[in-house]
Amino acid sequence: MTTTVFLVRHGSHDRLGRVLCGRMAGVELSETGRADAQRAAERLRREDLIAVYTSPLERTRQTAEPLAAAAEAPLEVSDDLVEIDFGAWTGARFDELDGDPRWATWNADRSTARPPGGESMLEVQARLRRWLDETCTRHPEQRVAAVSHADAIKALLAHALGLSLDQHHRFEVSPGSVSTIVAGDWGLKVLSINEVPR
Repeated sequence: MTTTVFLVRHGSHDRLGRVLCGRMAGVELSETGRADAQRAAERLRREDLIAVYTSPLERTRQTAEPLAAAAEAPLEVSDDLVEIDFGAWTGARFDELDGDPRWATWNADRSTARPPGGESMLEVQARLRRWLDETCTRHPEQRVAAVSHADAIKALLAHALGLSLDQHHRFEVSPGSVSTIVAGDWGLKVLSINEVPR
């Protein structure tokens, strides 16, 4: 039996590319982000989704709501899909982080590094793997969507592809993009990465 999972990154927001938002409250979709979400909803409307799962943060929920409405599927919040806990770096500007040697280490050694007071990417990968296992058990021979965050999606894709987390920079997960995996008794197969609906 197989389960198909469409991994959707939340849409754009006004701090994108400038601030490491992490789990900050109050980060909502911009006008561009709302358009990202609508395009993702239109893309997935034809996929017969049985459920839509989302990280609890505002930007993911705002992306997931039109997906669930378009699919006429229930929306469920899952803490396992939440963004990395960036600890002391939460809310920092990227231009400030560029001078921090710990930031350089984090980006070079994702398999071992940890943000100060935060969560390692291996821990992120473990909770995403747990979520996937539970979702496959709940939805055999069905299709679901999961709205999450770039690094969380990358962690799960790296697992599916058998890549080290240190290679996270080798593929992109853009705002509003869809990446597709199929899970079965035989393991995981990646069907697409970073499909950006137009």
